[in-house]
Amino acid sequence: MNEAPSSRHQRKISPNQTPSADTLARLPTWEDDPHDPGESTYAEWLAAGLVLPDMDAVREYRLERVRAALRERDCAGIVLVDPLNTRYATDSTNMQLWCTHNACRYAFVATEGPVIVFDYGNCAHLSAHLPLVTEVRPCTSWFYFVSGSRTEEHAKKWAAEIADLVREHGGGNKRIAIDKCNPEGFEELQSLGIEVTNGEELMEMARTILSDEEVKAMRCSIHACETAMHVMQDAMQPGMTENRLWSYLHAENIARGGEWIETRLLSSGPRTNPWFQECSSRVIENGDVVSFDTDLIGPYGICTDISRTWICGDKAPSDEARRVYSEAYKHIERNIEALKPGVTFKEISLDFYRPPDPYRENHYSCQMHGVGLCDEYPTIKFPESWEKGGYDGIVEEGMAFCVESYVGLVGGSVGVKLEEQVLVTADGCERLSVYPYEEDLL
Repeated sequence: MNEAPSSRHQRKISPNQTPSADTLARLPTWEDDPHDPGESTYAEWLAAGLVLPDMDAVREYRLERVRAALRERDCAGIVLVDPLNTRYATDSTNMQLWCTHNACRYAFVATEGPVIVFDYGNCAHLSAHLPLVTEVRPCTSWFYFVSGSRTEEHAKKWAAEIADLVREHGGGNKRIAIDKCNPEGFEELQSLGIEVTNGEELMEMARTILSDEEVKAMRCSIHACETAMHVMQDAMQPGMTENRLWSYLHAENIARGGEWIETRLLSSGPRTNPWFQECSSRVIENGDVVSFDTDLIGPYGICTDISRTWICGDKAPSDEARRVYSEAYKHIERNIEALKPGVTFKEISLDFYRPPDPYRENHYSCQMHGVGLCDEYPTIKFPESWEKGGYDGIVEEGMAFCVESYVGLVGGSVGVKLEEQVLVTADGCERLSVYPYEEDLL
């Protein structure tokens, strides 16, 4: 297992090689892919010794994962409405956040047949660089914002289009999967003789195992995030607001081809306990603990979900801060060490390390969770939540996990959030995130 550096005095990223002009000239550009991270970002990655992913290979692997899952479940195809599932199967994107709450684009993936993206009006050009997308058609939207009192009418049209595709490409099989669907669409498909099964489960399972090329993309996303964190930490000073500090992570993520940040989880001083307080206009004071969770969708649409806790300014941290930080660090390190192929989710929940009393009452919501295009299956609960919400499964080689820790006494003045992103390998677990811990707090 790779060890993360522990001293904040090692924070600067030192390039170990300088890419040649010829190397940079042969890299992809925005003309090849509108989501291309850009020459300066490529230069950072190459200088750090990273290998760039083959995105054509990533797309082919993902599409075959989806089709293999469809064959296993005897489905003629799948309709994907969740923008992240559409991205996984097609790599086609458009207004990702807006589309999470407005179902204005979707895809149909035939098990044996075409990949058709139904996109927002006049947006066919957005998929022109994707060789695995067979066709782009205008979408038939029927969410209430655009359809109003005509929702039922539009849902009928949408269902008829899907049913036609199933009849044309299903070989007589009328069973399909759908990941997200309001009742009107489901009922219309049923009325046309289409059997619908759970596409959300299918896609979550398809996305669990990363290919070697996806791992390369994840390493690049993590490097971009951690570079942004360096800028953020360098900018941190007493007298700035939590919101201003958080803005650095957003800006640097976007500058490197990243896409968005899913939460606003940054807090300082007494706001670090309890956790899940979003960043505010509170002014950070000298000696304050600052805890945050990146929850970041970076380059290639890959999630980097890591957490750190820093000390702002030059005032020494309190004894409580040191005690809580050391316990959170222990929690992370012991669980990373124990994570390996063949371990069950139940074993992780019941047998892995967790903070002792009196910290248990105020722990995080899970021990660890999967990660890919976002926080993904599985979620592994703490023992006290197992009976109510836990579920079993087996850790496999090629899964990526975020190992979580939050430690803070109930009613205490300090809370520490730490989280690492790791890859399950044949031998155990490789740490992908390497941002240093705070030596002064250890």
